[in-house]
Amino acid sequence: QVQLVESGGGLVQAGGSLRLSCAASGSIFSINDMGWYRQAPGKQRELVAAITSGGISNYADSVKGRFTISRDNAKNTVYLQMNSLKPEDTAVYYCNADIRRLFRTTTSPYWGQGTQVTVSS
Repeated sequence: QVQLVESGGGLVQAGGSLRLSCAASGSIFSINDMGWYRQAPGKQRELVAAITSGGISNYADSVKGRFTISRDNAKNTVYLQMNSLKPEDTAVYYCNADIRRLFRTTTSPYWGQGTQVTVSS
């Protein structure tokens, strides 16, 4: 009954920009932390950026200064603005949200379907 739907991926040249969006819907009471992960072929999934319900952000060292995470709590949506993209940013990007569902007292993690980001040189 809870879904996270991602959009905004695609192909871009090195130095370009993309903006990813992820909207949560369903039987949601509240959303705590939200974030973006990525997984490149042959590599483990890694945290790219995260943001608390109060708007406090943190980033992987590899994307600091280039990526910006934000959220719109009224829309249950998290964004990732990616600037100065590099070929090593190529990966499938997954959004994540810690969600408290209706009539429950604890949160559980939910994942988007993934969106491909490809950066060409």
